[in-house]
Amino acid sequence: MDDDDNEPVESETKDEAEAELTPQDSDVTLYCEAEVLPSVEKEKSAREDSETDLEIEDTEKFFNIGQKELYLEACKLVGVVPASYFIRNMEESCVNLNHHGLGPMGTKAIAITLVSNTTVLKLELGDNCIQEEGIMSLMEMLHENYYLQELNVSDNNLGLEGARIISNFLQENNSSLWKLKLSGNSFKEECAALLCQALSSNYRIRSLNLSHNEFSDIGGEHLGQMLALNVGLQSLNLSWNHFNIRGAVALCNGLRSNVTLKKLDVSMNGFGNEGALALGDALRLNSCLVYVDVSRNGITNEGASKISKGLENNECLQVLKLFLNPLSLEGAYSLIMAIKRNPKSRMEDIDISNVLVSEQFVKVLDGVCAIHPQLDVVYKGLQGLSAKKSISLGTNPMRLIQSYTEQKKISVVEFFRSLNPTGLMSMPVGDFRKAMIQQSNIPINRYQVRELIKKLDEKKGMVNFSSLEKEDLSKTVEPKPEELQST
Repeated sequence: MDDDDNEPVESETKDEAEAELTPQDSDVTLYCEAEVLPSVEKEKSAREDSETDLEIEDTEKFFNIGQKELYLEACKLVGVVPASYFIRNMEESCVNLNHHGLGPMGTKAIAITLVSNTTVLKLELGDNCIQEEGIMSLMEMLHENYYLQELNVSDNNLGLEGARIISNFLQENNSSLWKLKLSGNSFKEECAALLCQALSSNYRIRSLNLSHNEFSDIGGEHLGQMLALNVGLQSLNLSWNHFNIRGAVALCNGLRSNVTLKKLDVSMNGFGNEGALALGDALRLNSCLVYVDVSRNGITNEGASKISKGLENNECLQVLKLFLNPLSLEGAYSLIMAIKRNPKSRMEDIDISNVLVSEQFVKVLDGVCAIHPQLDVVYKGLQGLSAKKSISLGTNPMRLIQSYTEQKKISVVEFFRSLNPTGLMSMPVGDFRKAMIQQSNIPINRYQVRELIKKLDEKKGMVNFSSLEKEDLSKTVEPKPEELQST
């Protein structure tokens, strides 16, 4: 969502708001324990600093003042300078305050304001040093705010106490929050235990990012146990942690019985071949996962063969990323042959883009794609040839489509919509790839289809044709004559 700089709508005139909000008024709308002068604030004990109180003393007054006045008063109460960006955007659906140096008290002022806010759906607070008091303020705010749906508190070094506060909230979560980013917060094994205990019974959080933390094998065991019980999570990012074989096996064991998780990112860990074996067993039994990223996990051809055993019986996985694993042609063969042997496979994208393949592999892949036209395998290139020369795209695919549509006197958008059985302006990437390969009006290969998808892909597994309505296709750059000759 874009953050526009429109001024917020105020519910009262400025004079009326100022009349209600005077610094000397003892019956102030909100009170908080930080309502002291800055000089006194520094002298408070660490224990007092960690306490937060967002209770409402005068409910009627609370809901009748403007959001801007409320925020300015909250800043006075906690002794911080107001963030002008927040003032300009507090009526937008997305507020991005990443890297604003808010600190715990600045975060507290924003939390006080958001208690009554009904417009902000997504709040970004990454890298703000919000500390324990800041996260406490946010969790207390969420007990009152039923509109906020997405929260990012990544890179705030929340540590164990922050994990404890978040876990307590998750155990009694009645808010509308469904997406939570906790990346880069120095969470270790004890944090994993707290979070997983809360998530085992929480069904509201659907998307969770725990990447760039310090979970190792014990953390993997906690996460595996949680996944076996959780019935809410649909997307889980655990990339850039410290899982090794033991943690990877425990994590994959939890996937066997999980019935809701669709997207799992465990890239940049240490699964190894034993972890790949556990993943293959999980894929054989799991009927929900559609996206798995195990890039750079030390998986060799042996591990790829173990994963392939699971792919032979899997009917739901669509994307498998194995980039930056030490695979060779042998591992690449095992993957595509597993898809060939599975007539019910829904695989759409296999990423082995660091692997050089042979011409024979490409021929075999052509045969597999004839059976599964939705499939695309991304590899580095052909052995013995440079990457630039290994794949020839031929004619610009959009130019081919434009020539056909001009001949038929239809628009490019109309052509694309005709490929979609629903007639809508967007469709899943796999369905689009299959439709383009199977249509007979325009001769086009899978490499050209890949370029089309890059142009139309929304990065959410969907292609969207609406952008073509605004684009002047006549500006599409034609290949230069010398480029055609070299090709």
